[in-house]
Amino acid sequence: MNHRVLTALFALAAVALLAPPPLAAQSDDEVMRTPDGQPHISGIFTFRTLTPLERPAALEGRERLSLEEAAQFEASERIRLNRDLFDPITGAPSAGYQPRAEGGVLSYNEFWYERGIELTADKRTSLIVDPPDGRIPYTDEHREARRIRRLNLRNGFADHYTDRSLSDRCILGFNAGPPMTAGSYNNNVQIMQIPGYVVIYNEMVHNPRIIPIDAETPRHGLRQWSGESRGRWEGETFVVETHNFITETSLRGSSKDTRVIERFRRVDPDTVMYEFTVEDPNNLTGPWTALMPLRRTDGPLFEYACHEGNIGMEGIMAGARRKDTQRVEAAR
Repeated sequence: MNHRVLTALFALAAVALLAPPPLAAQSDDEVMRTPDGQPHISGIFTFRTLTPLERPAALEGRERLSLEEAAQFEASERIRLNRDLFDPITGAPSAGYQPRAEGGVLSYNEFWYERGIELTADKRTSLIVDPPDGRIPYTDEHREARRIRRLNLRNGFADHYTDRSLSDRCILGFNAGPPMTAGSYNNNVQIMQIPGYVVIYNEMVHNPRIIPIDAETPRHGLRQWSGESRGRWEGETFVVETHNFITETSLRGSSKDTRVIERFRRVDPDTVMYEFTVEDPNNLTGPWTALMPLRRTDGPLFEYACHEGNIGMEGIMAGARRKDTQRVEAAR
């Protein structure tokens, strides 16, 4: 039995046997403390939101919106993102709205999306709180490399399966982290606490992270897809530091040398505030920090049966080869 299977079985056992009782069934004192006295951050949470990770250019200089402005922005985004307002075959405008992309068959209709319907409660215009402009501080070299990669992927380029993204290959979920970021769907996570460990189990690609609560525990130094995490308590805040990634994560601007610092703090019975800072000496000019709430939601989590990397990759690669052939035939 390999390490991945053992890890998955451990996480499932933790879900069934070690998860704390529902918060609603506990007293106010017990809500905030585990039986061994640690601050209580366990539960099933959603982090879906319409607040973008980076501040849109149209809102440059606006850290927050008024309630009226936020309502207008939210209504506009719900229309802009609604997949049912796209023509599923041609991508042409439907019901008078402009589609986000030209042509192509859409992947899912709106039923399958779970992106949230409103901004965070404080109506911020970006999840990023530092730098103050709400933008990721990429180096110029990385911006150019990203531009070329986007063009290659859009044009169907794929000489090898490793040319495709980690989410295409079903290795990492695009919002599972570390760090977790709000995406289009599967924005759900279960946090479990047992003596000596915290388990973070993401619905996206059903990815568990088993984190020792001991910052002094020697790291084994083996690079992993989700890095190597160690946790510690700083007062009421659970702090997790992760590095030793195999390669870039699903996070934009990351590399094998990325370092992620996550902070979890219970602010009320229904909310854990989640803050993370990203550092990378290769692709960033400096660190950046984002803040978003994890809001309690009803379970259970569902399996995300990712097939792109299992059976879809053959079609992706075959399509890329066909495009290559068409280009040669056109040139002739």
